[in-house]
Amino acid sequence: MNVRVLVIGDDPLARTGLARLLEGRETIVVAGQLAPSSDLLEDAALYQADVWLWDLGWDAEAVPADLAEAETPVVALLPDDSLAADALAAGVRALLFREAGVETLCRAIEAVVEGLLVLDPALLGALQAVMPRSAEPPPVEALTAREQEVLQLLAEGLSNRAIAHALTISEHTVKFHVNAIMTKLNAQSRTEAVVRATRLGLLLL
Repeated sequence: MNVRVLVIGDDPLARTGLARLLEGRETIVVAGQLAPSSDLLEDAALYQADVWLWDLGWDAEAVPADLAEAETPVVALLPDDSLAADALAAGVRALLFREAGVETLCRAIEAVVEGLLVLDPALLGALQAVMPRSAEPPPVEALTAREQEVLQLLAEGLSNRAIAHALTISEHTVKFHVNAIMTKLNAQSRTEAVVRATRLGLLLL
């Protein structure tokens, strides 16, 4: 089933660019484009979109009030991490940087439709205070930057050898990081580690 996406943003060139990136994707249909306005919620309802892709722009200083009022899942594109906490508190389901690639955008759009929370790992530090509570126990210890990279590749189904090649490290080092990840996430297997990390919002889907 196709996901209908409404592209929202102040910059018409950015809106058009995002729409063109998404056009032609097998699972996504661009329902339309809108600039934020006082009638945004009413206007957006006309497009019957499943997801709003909201570009906050490079100069955004605050999270728009309409983000908190939206009943439709929102994927927000941020200029930096300064608005991440406010956006998450407003109910945004996916937080990505504006530089995110089209594959990342598409995965995030598909994930929020399924009710998942999607975060760029680089935003985790700015979001700790407002992260939603999870039924999963928190990590015993925070993952290091390298462990986060290994975890992301684990989630993509890569073997230790493939991860070692991708990160230019030895398989022995990969195994060490995988064991550390499983320990910190209280997981008994690689699959369980990925599942728990996803529920905790530690993975970019």
